[in-house]
Amino acid sequence: MTLNEALQKYDELQQKLFALNYASSSIYLDSVTVAPSNTAAGRSLALGVLSGLVYPLAYGDETGELLEFLTQHKAELSPQKAREVEESKRAYDETHLMPQEEYVEYSVLLNDAQDVWHKAKNADDFPSFAPYLAKIFDANRRQAAYIDSTKAPYDALLNQYERGLTMEQLDAFFSQLRDTIVPLIHRIQTEGAAIDDSFLYKHYPLDKQRELSDYLMEVLAIDRTHCTIGETEHPFTLNFDKNDVRITTHYHENSLASSMYSVIHESGHALYELGIGDEYQHTSLAGGVSMGIHESQSRLYENMFGRSEEFINLIYPKMLELFPEQLAGVTAHQFYLAVNKAEPSLIRTESDELTYSLHIMVRYEIEKMMLSGQATVEELPTLWAAKMKEYLGVDVPSDREGVLQDSHWSGGMIGYFPSYALGSAYAAQFVERMKQDVDVSKCLAEGDFKTLNAWLGEHIHQYGGFYPPTQLFENCCGAKFDANYYTEYLKNKYMKIYGLE
Repeated sequence: MTLNEALQKYDELQQKLFALNYASSSIYLDSVTVAPSNTAAGRSLALGVLSGLVYPLAYGDETGELLEFLTQHKAELSPQKAREVEESKRAYDETHLMPQEEYVEYSVLLNDAQDVWHKAKNADDFPSFAPYLAKIFDANRRQAAYIDSTKAPYDALLNQYERGLTMEQLDAFFSQLRDTIVPLIHRIQTEGAAIDDSFLYKHYPLDKQRELSDYLMEVLAIDRTHCTIGETEHPFTLNFDKNDVRITTHYHENSLASSMYSVIHESGHALYELGIGDEYQHTSLAGGVSMGIHESQSRLYENMFGRSEEFINLIYPKMLELFPEQLAGVTAHQFYLAVNKAEPSLIRTESDELTYSLHIMVRYEIEKMMLSGQATVEELPTLWAAKMKEYLGVDVPSDREGVLQDSHWSGGMIGYFPSYALGSAYAAQFVERMKQDVDVSKCLAEGDFKTLNAWLGEHIHQYGGFYPPTQLFENCCGAKFDANYYTEYLKNKYMKIYGLE
């Protein structure tokens, strides 16, 4: 086989894998948005067949030989093609030891588990979900050994979401966050000025909230010919390719900020995907490079842009137009304070920016215990409640508001949660670097998101997976990651909000 023949075969392989992933993603999107409730059986059959087609293409012996041949000829490849092969080989090495039958069974398990999770959450019925979750954790322990049997299982899984990330690094990172956040929360509770956010929990008609979502996506300069919004139990973003990105949200009639900020959060994900270079489409380099980098974009838009006073002043006239009765007598500054109120709460996706990472610590500690065998699935509700009390000081009244609140475990995403806190910290350093080139405050005040999006596009989005995440970060910031940027950002912001300066 000549090198040109191998490259042609490799390009055809990537297109086939893109098509199969497109089909699976379409099935998933349908299942969690508009599909009738009792339709999991047909999806399981379809996804089982599709995963049976994916396995030999992505992880079969013939593909392994092709990737090895191309790796041996790496010096003769273009920089982009060499990176494509490197990423395909990495994925192959992580999965090819898993038997095909197990790979297919896991795909079916996740479909069934997600269906059961939706019903269990609505019914506050953890016991019905527990057997599926037990199987998912068992499967992930086995997969960790396939990925790298020399690592602790959780380290192997963390590496899937953020290259090179370890429990040792996260323990130090979370310790630093805890040392900043916990004393600051205590000062806010004992010395901080009172903030009224009661108006956020009045009745907000869903049709008006949908109008607000469309408006927010317009303000953020999202091309709606390539990005749409749907509704689901747990908000997410799904990219088919850079020209077809879907975001979702969940509306609550008595909680305005919930969907408002989930839309801004998911829009950050969407803008990343929409900004990836055309040259990477339908290759192994399409899509964001890691979940830490991806969450840096969503958390940046949600908090550092979306919860800024400049942004609130910008959008507040529209909010008064949509909700004149609910916001009567409420100023833009009062609204800004309300959406930044720091108060320990039950639900991660609705928590404030300061206490958010404590929610991540709860999940991180539990995942460590589950992967090391220190806890069982049956103990999870009690363990969850104990960790929430320890870290946030709140009592968990139900599993629906506790261990069942997130969709991640039902989707097999063990090791994903730390990416949210890490991404938040990345974002703080990205913004500081951005300020050297762009007047961020002025752009937010004037609604000039084209300039903000363009800077992120130039320094982060356009590269897709071409650079490994650490290299991409350091290329952008001109320095290594430093969590002090995030802790200083939190201290400065919240001391000002609460008059503690």
